[in-house]
Amino acid sequence: MNFPRQNPGSLKELKQQARRLRSEISDGAAPISHSKSLEMVAHQRGFKDWNTLHASASNRPAFEALSLGDIVQGRYLGQRFEGEVVGIRTMQVGQLYNVSIQLAQAIDVVTFESFSNFRRRLNCAVDQNGVSPAKTSNGEPHMILEL
Repeated sequence: MNFPRQNPGSLKELKQQARRLRSEISDGAAPISHSKSLEMVAHQRGFKDWNTLHASASNRPAFEALSLGDIVQGRYLGQRFEGEVVGIRTMQVGQLYNVSIQLAQAIDVVTFESFSNFRRRLNCAVDQNGVSPAKTSNGEPHMILEL
């Protein structure tokens, strides 16, 4: 049975939940291992396994406005896009984050008429507001996420 994916929460909370689950199951039935309880917590939260949940929870503090798997929209180098967040990494806690987005449809990031450069994945540093500090020659941010 698959549950919808939930916000993973903190690793400390997840491990506490697994300990409580293990304790409750052991009280009434055959005991289970700690690793089995971790896997059960991951499945309850809609993740494939504990390692996937752990990775998601480890990345969670990086950027409170976004989670892995979120669908986002915005502009990159002046082009509108929509895609799924596939990576979030802290560069400067509370200030700057590297976000990777797999696009639903490739976009052309070059405005020159006789040349094109289509991208299906974007990687860009953004602040807590989803705006990149790097700017194009006309002063526009490279990326603006609609949060």
